[in-house]
Amino acid sequence: MSTPDLRRWWVRLAQAAGLVAMGLLVLFDLRFGTPQSLAALVLLLVRMGLAVATVPLWLPVHRLGSRLLPLAALVLACASLAVTAAVVVVFDGSYLISGSWGLAESAGLIGVVFVVARWGAPRLAPWAAAAAGLAVAALPLRVGAESLLVIFGLLQVLAAAGAAGVGIYLRIMAAGRERAIALVRAEQRAEFARDLHDFIAHHVTGIVVQAQGARFVAEQDPQRVIVALAQIERAGAETMASMRRMVGILRNPDAPPDAPLAPLAGVTELEPLLNGFNGAANAPALLHVDGDLDGLPVEVSTSAYRVVMEGLTNTRQHAPDARSVDVAVRRTPDWLLIRVADDGTSPRTASARGHGFGLIGLTERVRALGGTITAGPGVAGGWVLDAAFPLQVAVTR
Repeated sequence: MSTPDLRRWWVRLAQAAGLVAMGLLVLFDLRFGTPQSLAALVLLLVRMGLAVATVPLWLPVHRLGSRLLPLAALVLACASLAVTAAVVVVFDGSYLISGSWGLAESAGLIGVVFVVARWGAPRLAPWAAAAAGLAVAALPLRVGAESLLVIFGLLQVLAAAGAAGVGIYLRIMAAGRERAIALVRAEQRAEFARDLHDFIAHHVTGIVVQAQGARFVAEQDPQRVIVALAQIERAGAETMASMRRMVGILRNPDAPPDAPLAPLAGVTELEPLLNGFNGAANAPALLHVDGDLDGLPVEVSTSAYRVVMEGLTNTRQHAPDARSVDVAVRRTPDWLLIRVADDGTSPRTASARGHGFGLIGLTERVRALGGTITAGPGVAGGWVLDAAFPLQVAVTR
């Protein structure tokens, strides 16, 4: 199961648990808050309505920086404070004890504090969280001002502060991860620019040398000039296609960035890579090649090399008990397919791979070429890293 799938699964589980908990608290309040008068019944219905109204705020996953979320939280907090003020000032709480305060409304407002701190707009979130926290603290005052009720109010304030702290912590962690990913992508773009320079310089130098040689042999052997011109044309076309694609990615900030490349290392250099891996790992890596690997676009070749390198690195770091690693490279008329599979039994998930920035960068690199990449447990166990590169798209787009 991929990281986004796991995240969605945990979110759904948390939402279901929150709904069940809120339902149980509502039933508890209804069971032990039986109203003794018409005014108490009305207050009970209002209180249940406020508790249920908090559910749409903390149940879904909100967009970071949402302005609607803190505004809705302010409205609910003000409504709760208004009910508290009405009970304390107008009715004095004398005959509404059984229906004026319950756990469902408290839990709902504490959940509102959490989601506002986690996802609310920075300018509005502090005010909304403070208002919801004040509403939670004032709830026990609907019953009275005895010391025990004041203690309950303080405990609810601590719970709201804890919820706000957890929300802020998760927000900071998410922001830190986003900054780290942005830094990785910026470094990848800088590496991409260096690769672009090396690649183009290599081909342009070859073009110049071939043109100079063709000029000298033009009179003695015209046939060699034709061959040289064909080579110049091919190298120039490949250089221009790669330059347009790479510069387009670099100039467009919304385009998927790439992973660092090794311009001189492609799929034809996989055997030395596997030999180095076999010299430092207990699991022998075997290479299986199907098809001719010569003449591949340089971006595809170097990116495929990076996929194999990433797969071997992950095996070395996360599957020390693996007994073998199979590296399969297959070329079809339209695709280059890469698979790195080990038979390790160590449990591995996305979280076990640390932050996974290497795989993130590699994924962006493969997608920039129009390909796909997946990583996860194999059907027969172990870990499998699959990548597919479209050859025609890589050459023509």
